[in-house]
Amino acid sequence: LQKLIHLLQATDDPLIQEQALITLSNSAAFSVNQDIIRNLDGLSVIGGMLSDHVPKVKEKALNALNNLSMNIKNQEKIQVYIEQVCRNVESAPLNSDLQLAGLRLLTNMSVTNDYHQKMINSIPCFLRLLSEGTERTQIQVLKVLVNLSANPAMTRHLLRAQV
Repeated sequence: LQKLIHLLQATDDPLIQEQALITLSNSAAFSVNQDIIRNLDGLSVIGGMLSDHVPKVKEKALNALNNLSMNIKNQEKIQVYIEQVCRNVESAPLNSDLQLAGLRLLTNMSVTNDYHQKMINSIPCFLRLLSEGTERTQIQVLKVLVNLSANPAMTRHLLRAQV
């Protein structure tokens, strides 16, 4: 895991980055690896890939963070990327794998009320995706909206959103 994280930092080759992110994502299916990746500062390395100009690299980074977000301590570190993930969802091509990967991460990050405030500005986007997206996109958006709607503090924001 340490070598993969160092490889991500050392290379600019998108194909190598994608493969390293896929491997880290698969490794994150095991809770012990989630802790190891966090302790090796892997979350910030993977989070840094969200700014990459290659959509596939961003998508693989989102998938890795999604798997890593199943851990509360990891969520505390990942939450700093929520607004960037929301921007990626908004700017991604409609119904793209990149958009879906971002929505899946937002679904996990919105299971608790802790980070809902960071998603408020994206509510209009979520509602637009609900009306314009394919069934797969709609289902992912609905999961985020259901999680947000479970928080009474979000009611006003959900009802006042301009669509």
